[in-house]
Amino acid sequence: MFAGGCFWCEETAFEGQPGVISVTSGYTGGTVQSPTYEQVSSGGTGHAESVRVVYDPAKTSYPLLLDIFWHNVDPLDAGGQFCDRGNQYRSAIFYENDTQKQQALASKEALEKSGRFDKPIATQIVAASTFYPAEEYHQDYYKKNPIHYQAYRLGCGRDHRLQQLWGDEAGKSAH
Repeated sequence: MFAGGCFWCEETAFEGQPGVISVTSGYTGGTVQSPTYEQVSSGGTGHAESVRVVYDPAKTSYPLLLDIFWHNVDPLDAGGQFCDRGNQYRSAIFYENDTQKQQALASKEALEKSGRFDKPIATQIVAASTFYPAEEYHQDYYKKNPIHYQAYRLGCGRDHRLQQLWGDEAGKSAH
């Protein structure tokens, strides 16, 4: 599970990747059972908008998914992502076992040691908690509402900031 601001945009980062079986937008990391979009977006539940990525380990790897994640977030921003502000839009990796934890920590450490950034990495690496799928209208939002999705993504400054941070690796995916 990964959180990186608006789950619509995180969903598109992983959707269609070789080995990715499904990507579901939802909420994790909070204290309220079965939260709604309105509850989460108000910031009072502790949840982050996130995506659950189901993948075939014979066709892709968790380290590759981590690489895609990093190149689709601003890892320096502790206050949210892009135009979306607040803890509900934090960047986080929610690991499900010790192997994922170690791989996530190693990827963060490698990024910190790379010298690419002169600020600390703010992305959280925390144990996964219950994942609640978002309402159906949020699933595959970019397909259902392509004009609104593109206007939101542009207006939020996501791609511009990713380009500043990552250059040619911005929005990296296997496409």
